[in-house]
Amino acid sequence: MPDTDCLFCKIGAGEIPADVIHETDAVRAFRDINPQAPTHALIIPKRHIASINELQGDDADIVGKLFLAAKDIAREEGFAEPGYRVVMNCNAAAGQTVFHIHLHLLGGRDLHWPPG
Repeated sequence: MPDTDCLFCKIGAGEIPADVIHETDAVRAFRDINPQAPTHALIIPKRHIASINELQGDDADIVGKLFLAAKDIAREEGFAEPGYRVVMNCNAAAGQTVFHIHLHLLGGRDLHWPPG
């Protein structure tokens, strides 16, 4: 069920425009407005889940679909073989600013460790 105050629920429903690069019945991916790499996409489930801490056992399927979307986008963008990074932050201390789970997909340049 969408959260009517959630930015990503609105983007997922098409109520707020975004540069959508991938979509299925369950997920939508769009370019980040503040990219940290040549490709920086946010991959969201269309169903609202606030953070990793709210995941339930039956959410395993949707989490898997987020990662499958990341794999497909990396291939489509041409950096699957050299490599890419996926990150999911959980809560404010980890940098989560929109409380709707989402994967950050970063690619198109060398990504060093440790990250910022």
